[in-house]
Amino acid sequence: MAVNSSFTEEKKQMNPPLAGCDMENESEKDADQNEEMSEISESPESVSLADASAEKATQGTDTDLEVEGPEAAFGGIMGTEMYLEACRLMKVVPVSHFIQNLAKPYVNLNHRGLGPKGVKAIAIALVSNATITHLELEDNCILAEGAICIAEMLQENSSLQELNISNNHLDTAGAEAIASLLLDNLSYLHALKLSGNNFGDKTASYFAEALMGNYRVKDLDLSHNEFSEKGGQLLGEMLAINTALEILDLSWNRLSRKGTVALGTGLKGNGTLKILNLSWNGVSNEGALALGEALKVNNVLIHLDISNNQINNEGAKKLCRGLELNAKLKILKMANNPLTVEGATALVTSVRKNPKSMMEEINISNVLVNETFIKLLDLVCRTHPELDVNYGEVEGCITKIPKQHPDPMKVIQNYLKEHNLRLWDFFRNIDKDGNMKIPVATFRRAMMQQSSIPLDRVQIGELVRKLDRNRTGVVDYSHLKEQKPAQKPVEGETEEEKKEEP
Repeated sequence: MAVNSSFTEEKKQMNPPLAGCDMENESEKDADQNEEMSEISESPESVSLADASAEKATQGTDTDLEVEGPEAAFGGIMGTEMYLEACRLMKVVPVSHFIQNLAKPYVNLNHRGLGPKGVKAIAIALVSNATITHLELEDNCILAEGAICIAEMLQENSSLQELNISNNHLDTAGAEAIASLLLDNLSYLHALKLSGNNFGDKTASYFAEALMGNYRVKDLDLSHNEFSEKGGQLLGEMLAINTALEILDLSWNRLSRKGTVALGTGLKGNGTLKILNLSWNGVSNEGALALGEALKVNNVLIHLDISNNQINNEGAKKLCRGLELNAKLKILKMANNPLTVEGATALVTSVRKNPKSMMEEINISNVLVNETFIKLLDLVCRTHPELDVNYGEVEGCITKIPKQHPDPMKVIQNYLKEHNLRLWDFFRNIDKDGNMKIPVATFRRAMMQQSSIPLDRVQIGELVRKLDRNRTGVVDYSHLKEQKPAQKPVEGETEEEKKEEP
């Protein structure tokens, strides 16, 4: 995508260089007033950002930030002083939370009502900031004007790696500014959230062209952006060429059948994408077929979310054609599709048919299953012990008394007590890496394969939910580390007498 000349002209009109935002020389009178305001400023050492920009220009080249450092590049105006000066020029109230966190790597300014001018002041301060690596600016109504200013800042800043500017009404001009930045690989961003910015299909061409050659961004969120089939086709073409993206969120768009088919085609040749979210897109059975064909050859994708996509049993069976051959996918989310036990059975059977399957989780939480399905799942889990299927109710259980299972943790504790073992030792035996954090799949597999403690699949699932309450995918047992118990005093001996002993 060539940089739009109208975009360049718009930057000149709306956004002078960042170091001098809103410092237009409308008249000599305005210049005199600015000079007078500078003289009576609270900080006598502060200078106008226009002067700082001019000083930077006289000092050297575009690499001033790298060679001479931020202080030299901006004439000694740094951090809080620079931000306060920028706020004065923008005529906005400084955000104290930003000032307090200028020296920290993570800054959250979501929902602050900054507006375009407020975010310009922040952008000015960030040009030379070398500590902030993750910035949250969601829901601040920064508009295209603010996005352009952020894009200009990112051309100079070499520290910012994660940026969230979702829900900011960036529209087409804002999308073009960000896409131009990505096209030229001018920023160091590797995670970018752009959800809910009214982009639409026109901007899909900007992002598609930019991402074809971008080698920095690994995590991209374009959800809630009204992309339709055309947008999906363009992004699918990008996916076939991109060599950097590892996480792509396109949920809550309108990609429909043609858009999903194009993405499926792109997945066939993609060698980096690990997580793809296509939920709420009207994928339908044709889209499921395309994704199934992609899974036959794709050997990178590990997480696919196609929840809420009007995929019925027929579509599930088409997807299973790929699952029967795929040796990489671990997580498949298909909740809230019109599936029945027939589709659920097809999904589990595809894992059974694939000896190389790495599947760890299938989410079909809305599907009513039956006892036959449960027996099949138990059978499959013998050869794939790490598999966890999240299904709905079991048919007939409403009228029957549910089978009571002993508390799995109590079962483990009773076993350990009988064998004079500690709970800490129990987890350490499972933890091959010794870092006190066990992946849920590894823990589930170890529990299914051991024969000493009588726990079935349902009990193990309950145990996992207790040990991983926040669904992090990891069982953290570091809090169970036992300290050596204090020696009890001999009968008749006081604590004070014991302390006095040599």
